[in-house]
Amino acid sequence: MRNTAPATTSTEQDRIAALISGCSIEISSRDPAAEQACRELLPPGMSIYVNHGPRDTYQGIIAAAARLRRAGFNPVPHLAARYLTGITQLNDYLARASGEAGVDQVLTIAGDISPPAGPFAASLQLMMSGLLPKHGISRVGIAGYPEPHPRIAAAALDEALAAKLELGRQTGLDVYVVTQFCFEAEPILGWIRRIRAQGIDADVRVGLAGPASVSTLAKLAVRCGIGHSVRALARGHNSFARLLVEVGPERVMRSLVGAAGGADIGGLHFFTFGGIARTAAWMNGITESAGQRSPA
Repeated sequence: MRNTAPATTSTEQDRIAALISGCSIEISSRDPAAEQACRELLPPGMSIYVNHGPRDTYQGIIAAAARLRRAGFNPVPHLAARYLTGITQLNDYLARASGEAGVDQVLTIAGDISPPAGPFAASLQLMMSGLLPKHGISRVGIAGYPEPHPRIAAAALDEALAAKLELGRQTGLDVYVVTQFCFEAEPILGWIRRIRAQGIDADVRVGLAGPASVSTLAKLAVRCGIGHSVRALARGHNSFARLLVEVGPERVMRSLVGAAGGADIGGLHFFTFGGIARTAAWMNGITESAGQRSPA
């Protein structure tokens, strides 16, 4: 059955293709098939983030980052504060990531375990350690939450965001924001308007879920506490959910680029819950379609 999404204009499609061409993508260090798919399906130079989950080791993340660097990509490992046992491990992680994989960019996150494995409970503490610039890290991603966090109040998130950006200014780090994934554009656009009104001008890379099954997306949305998106999945699931699967993130992206042409969006970041090959195939289809319309 063909999808029933409104037709996308050629201008919108070109803007979407431009965002995709500069996007980043995320993989697991424990998935060799994902690395192979990156080499086969993604352009050299692309930023590929290496996730740090509860079952990952920082040694495994470094090894994956080194392989991605050798394959011509820009590896961006996660630094998960709560998974690190202390300053010695953080120092070793950064030294090896820089030395073995040429890493100069990381994404700092808190991590989901409680209690923490060591003294770090929040990503701000990693930035305050002073070790990132010491090991050549010049660009640092931090998390943004367009939808309510399941355990942290919005005021606390705003305060932490401002503190990280201010610390970046003080220490010479180029700090940007990667948002949690959403299934609708409204919370993303509203959140960007709100932080801009607060004087925050940092680049924002909008997190989106790549094409995946509705059951997978719903499960992850519930786990991540993305309330608005869970309600979107629940509403008229025979229509909305079908669009989500058949059209993928293009539906959200169309709304994003329609808002002032997407001028306030620094880029896109794709979470590949349905698999890197599926997301890469979808991305390549969009950019190839736009390229076929370009004048020779």
